[in-house]
Amino acid sequence: MTTQAISQQLAQHSRASFATLIRLLGDFDLAEEALQEACMAALQQWPEQGIPANPRAWLVSCGRFKIIDSLRRRSHFEQHLLPQLSELELQSQTSNPWDDPDIADDSLRLIFVCCHPALSQEAQLALTLREVCGLSTEQIAKALLLKAPTLAQRIVRAKNKIRDAGIPYEVPERGQLQQRLDAVLQVIYLVFNEGYGAAFNDNYICRSLTGEAIRLCRWLHTLLSKPDSEVMGLLGLMLLQDARSEARLDANGELVLLENQHRDLWNREQIAEGLDWTTLALSSGPAGFYSLQAAIAAVHAEAISYQDTDWPQIVGLYEVLYSLHPGPVVGLNRAVALAMAHGPEVGLPLIDALIGQGELSEYHLAFAARAELLQRQQAFTAAASDFRRALQLCNQPCEQRFLQTRLAECEKNN
Repeated sequence: MTTQAISQQLAQHSRASFATLIRLLGDFDLAEEALQEACMAALQQWPEQGIPANPRAWLVSCGRFKIIDSLRRRSHFEQHLLPQLSELELQSQTSNPWDDPDIADDSLRLIFVCCHPALSQEAQLALTLREVCGLSTEQIAKALLLKAPTLAQRIVRAKNKIRDAGIPYEVPERGQLQQRLDAVLQVIYLVFNEGYGAAFNDNYICRSLTGEAIRLCRWLHTLLSKPDSEVMGLLGLMLLQDARSEARLDANGELVLLENQHRDLWNREQIAEGLDWTTLALSSGPAGFYSLQAAIAAVHAEAISYQDTDWPQIVGLYEVLYSLHPGPVVGLNRAVALAMAHGPEVGLPLIDALIGQGELSEYHLAFAARAELLQRQQAFTAAASDFRRALQLCNQPCEQRFLQTRLAECEKNN
């Protein structure tokens, strides 16, 4: 059994295992310690014994017993650990992670804890990226433009708030679900985006994360007392985007833009389901943030080729989306759509205005989009300058290589 195969299994199952360990151990830090111990044991045992049939249950079982052993040793010197140790020992005798009906919902429980209204929005985001997505403190700090110690303190305070406030590790009752939906939908989409185009990992696409986000959204839909248009919209959006995954990288693992993708690699069954959910979302209530994005994804999915894309319709949808949610990223996408429908000269001033306002001045995709439009105008010197700026701001290796290729093309034509 190769180390790479084992590492892939650990990467795939570690965050879900962590979610279950939090439920069983009742403590974030203990769960983190347990997961680390279990992963170390896996790296030692799996090369000889092989990967178990249920890696997640193996990690949970191993991690729990490692923590029990640790608490036994420490309890000789720290008497206050004895009640916790006794509870864990009893629990280990009565519950088996190999046959645990609650294990499937632990990731959803973790999301609701991380998104509890008692926490600030900043704390929710930081905690989710750390505990649900598994990003390091340094990675999150860089993404949020914060110093690592500041971000670490924010996460510690959030964990302490959960403990001190006695925030339950559970999915809320149906009557409370609706008021908690917005934050949870943001988190689910955050998890999906980290899998759809990882901001930091060498592997640009992580299907286990996109699949988990889709599964969580399906489960959330079943929990609601009545269908919610935005839950259905998000589910449709993720299915439509994920359906293109096989075409987004070439045989060498390099990024392929939408215009160059082989559409016969798109998952048509998944597209059909995504279109159904999008139609339901748009017919169930006022179009919201996710429903409108799903509608835009649907236009792309229904186009036979890139040249057949109905850009005027996409522009119209972005106009509605931007009127409801006038954020800088939506504004950037709207500008690109206008450029595709009416020419680069229409989109470039809008991108310049957005960058000039400051909110996108550190966003590499804004400079990459500007460079692409300049390249279409054959303004290669200016395009090269923006590609260099995008490269400076980009953290993702796959995207960096793509930008480097684009930069080389401009320099060659300069």
